[in-house]
Amino acid sequence: MLGALAAAAIAVLLVARLWPARSPSTGAELGATATASAPAVRAAAGSPASGSAPLPSDLAELVTYLRTRFGKNIASRYVQIQMLEKLMRHFQAKNSAGWQAELLAAIRAAFPERYAEIAATLQHRLDYEAWLKRNDERLRGLGERERREALWEERRRLFGEDAAGEIWASDRKGKAVTDALAAIDVQPDATVGDRLAQYKESLQETHQEDTETFLQNHRQEAVNRFLALESVQRELSSLAPAARSAVLRDLRKGLGFDDAALGRWDTLDHERDRRWDVGLKYMAERAALAKQYSGDDLEAHLQELRARYFGAEAATIADEEAAGFFRFDRPRRHGLN
Repeated sequence: MLGALAAAAIAVLLVARLWPARSPSTGAELGATATASAPAVRAAAGSPASGSAPLPSDLAELVTYLRTRFGKNIASRYVQIQMLEKLMRHFQAKNSAGWQAELLAAIRAAFPERYAEIAATLQHRLDYEAWLKRNDERLRGLGERERREALWEERRRLFGEDAAGEIWASDRKGKAVTDALAAIDVQPDATVGDRLAQYKESLQETHQEDTETFLQNHRQEAVNRFLALESVQRELSSLAPAARSAVLRDLRKGLGFDDAALGRWDTLDHERDRRWDVGLKYMAERAALAKQYSGDDLEAHLQELRARYFGAEAATIADEEAAGFFRFDRPRRHGLN
């Protein structure tokens, strides 16, 4: 298990929440619609977990399901896209050649009054994906700002200004928070507490009445983004362990974690500190051994050293090192690793 965790530490993970990621340059853009602009719409669209359940095979049952789950907010383009994505997976798995005709027949039966609109949304979605594939190399070559502008221009062209804004609402919100974090990171002489207050203010400005709902769904992500700031890590690294623990607890509490969760995080932080202390001592002794021995002699001494420091995990550490990964050579990121 630890070997898998180490591999995960090296990997770059692209999470596509609406469309599967096709490439590093387009995956994040395709998946940037995770949060709708209103709680009612989000509830209608469903969560990723609930969206994984198989759809009914019988058309009448499917129509009932679609009306029950999506009907209340079917006027929302975001909800339409959520529904279409689910139907595409369902019908493509059943019939790779005729999936689109079957999907449209289900839409006509479920929502006849909105059939033309939803069919157009489906076509725009397919056209957008095709455009991303055609332009993948060009998009990769653009800077972040130019790429984002190109993507928004195509979204507006295909979906229209209002629909594109609704479908990719969380993309715009995420960009606003990213910009705010960048500004917070370079604030001179600000403490972690000062930066946290500015961060919370930026979240409130971005999400407004949906701020608490956003944090309920993304609380850990919100904490991690703040902890990833270099300014925050510099201050945390400068503190004694007890003071650092207090600061970590305060910032997590400030973003809404309850006492039970704070206690679990305290325990995990202490365990991480212990493991890093052990790991850095191991690396120092390892470096000393590497100056004295080589080849099989070095490996024999390293086996003994790993067993002394890591016990049952020694074999995992050895496998990682054989693959060129040294977990304690990574930068220490307090609150994150």
